[in-house]
Amino acid sequence: MFLQSILYSSLLLIVPSADAFDFPNPFAAAVRNVATTKEALSSSLSSNAMAASLEEELIECFRSQRLVSDSVVNELVSKLEDVPSISEPAIAPEVYGRWKLLGTTNVDTSSPIQRTAVDAQKYSIYQDILAPGSGNDNENLVVSQVVQFGNNAQLAVDAIASTSAYPLVELEDRKGTGKILGLNILGISLVGEEAKEDPSRPNSRIKFVFDEGNFDFGGFQIPYPVPFRLPVLRDAVKGWIDITYMSERLRISRGNKGTTFVLLKEN
Repeated sequence: MFLQSILYSSLLLIVPSADAFDFPNPFAAAVRNVATTKEALSSSLSSNAMAASLEEELIECFRSQRLVSDSVVNELVSKLEDVPSISEPAIAPEVYGRWKLLGTTNVDTSSPIQRTAVDAQKYSIYQDILAPGSGNDNENLVVSQVVQFGNNAQLAVDAIASTSAYPLVELEDRKGTGKILGLNILGISLVGEEAKEDPSRPNSRIKFVFDEGNFDFGGFQIPYPVPFRLPVLRDAVKGWIDITYMSERLRISRGNKGTTFVLLKEN
């Protein structure tokens, strides 16, 4: 009995209790993955709900007849820009098609002509982003600005555009600000370092150069009276838009002359 007791005690000293061992749980990783997935899903749903709410509020600002200050619109725009949205929007499939301009916020760098031309309260204004072969006879990406004055009257100004999906190698960066004799006639563009793309938003910029325009009155066309292809004007008619937020229905873009555009996707 005594010998048995000694042997038993020795075994206890040599072999630790099961509590001393860190036995791996074969289900622990799966449990952690489920918890992480649930947390990510919850966060995603929360972001989506927030974005949808902000979108509705921003859309209502432009659709309502009440006067809304730029500061209110800018605050909503900034909030949406901080919410995750479609990545690489300049080349995402959702970017192509017709977008209706809801409104803009302008700064002093935009031109008087531009402020009038993008007055969505007076006219129905659209931006068509057309990839080659999708209703676009041009072999390049085209961004078309369409201003409808009535049922049978509109102005369409087409720009040849460039993205990483449809690069236009010969489209170089704009060099001049656009000031003429020190005056802001055509708008003042950001250039140089100020015009650099945001590295935290890859594939968000669409570069363009205006190419031609026409007034259309029920099939009768009159050329737009600006010689876009004139070499002396070629640099001045270059520009870009940075897409800072895009969902399947709403897009926010900031232009090279400081204008913020809010557009709604047409079905």
